[in-house]
Amino acid sequence: MHFTKMHGLGNDYLYVYGEPENPEELSRKLSERHFGAGSDGMIWISKSDVADFKMRIFNADGSEAKMCGNGIRCVGKYVYDKGYTKKEHLTIETLAGIRTLDLNLTDGKVSSATVDMGVSKVSEDKTLTIDGNKITCTPVSVGNPHAVIFVDDINNAPLTTIGPKIEKNPEFKDGVNVEFVQVINKNTLRMRVWERGSGVTMACGTGACATVAAAICKGYCSFNELVNVNLDGGTLNIKISENNNITMTGPAETVYEGDTV
Repeated sequence: MHFTKMHGLGNDYLYVYGEPENPEELSRKLSERHFGAGSDGMIWISKSDVADFKMRIFNADGSEAKMCGNGIRCVGKYVYDKGYTKKEHLTIETLAGIRTLDLNLTDGKVSSATVDMGVSKVSEDKTLTIDGNKITCTPVSVGNPHAVIFVDDINNAPLTTIGPKIEKNPEFKDGVNVEFVQVINKNTLRMRVWERGSGVTMACGTGACATVAAAICKGYCSFNELVNVNLDGGTLNIKISENNNITMTGPAETVYEGDTV
């Protein structure tokens, strides 16, 4: 099987054109960073009956995700750079619905993409008891579930201790992605993420969108203004309109091509 390793701000996946019979098993095996190729998961690309292409996303633990913001940009780069399409405006079928991509080219190759990420839905804050401490988070859906936690100092956020406990908390029956966020100013947020099914990752596109949606709800940021979300792997540019529709712009890069038997 031939695969392409790609990343958006260090959020890396193995990309394959086609759909196998055992995507969960392959994702667990190949995503392992010591005994496999090493990635946050695998993304399978195929033709769609309702859009230009279809993507399926599997986390490193084999669970299937509905949407991946960094991954969908790389899907656009994959299909354009490899000649599957010459369209610079694409529709992609996901489990969260159809998403649209506008590709940005440099020297004939895709360097970044702007994605219509759909609509965000912010719910009322939840207060959880974790290890005897009260933790307040803001649940946000952007096709997949997120719990956004605002902190004063991102460098001391309990990413690896509290993150996995919130991910599997009974309040979130399907699990949840957990974002820790420090507000720098009204146009800049610093975020770190514990991703459902993958653990700590360098970036999370849907998480960045959820973070801005929660920040607007709390008055830290504003509708219709560009917000820079600084992640461990780089920066995503997010804008949310008054009807809660999200656009996201960020890079997409190829790491290497590989084969497995």
